Amino acid sequence: MPTIVVEVMPKAELLDPQGKAVAGALARIGKGQFRGVRLGKRFELTVDGPIDDATKAAVEEIAADILSNSVIEDVVGIHYPAADA
Repeated sequence: MPTIVVEVMPKAELLDPQGKAVAGALARIGKGQFRGVRLGKRFELTVDGPIDDATKAAVEEIAADILSNSVIEDVVGIHYPAADA
């Protein structure tokens, strides 16, 4: 069964408090070369059957309407498995 991956990140112009906390923790443990951290979400959708245009359209709709909050987040990637050669 193929798996589709959807990646969602906070909008670039918004503060990411979790990312800021991780960046601070990295600095405290001596990994200060990492100045910025942003945390996002990854969703894996397993599909029964082949991935066709209708499935892709449904994933785009789900990503925009359910998996992300368009006020504060962007869908930054939808990754489909490579087709069998």
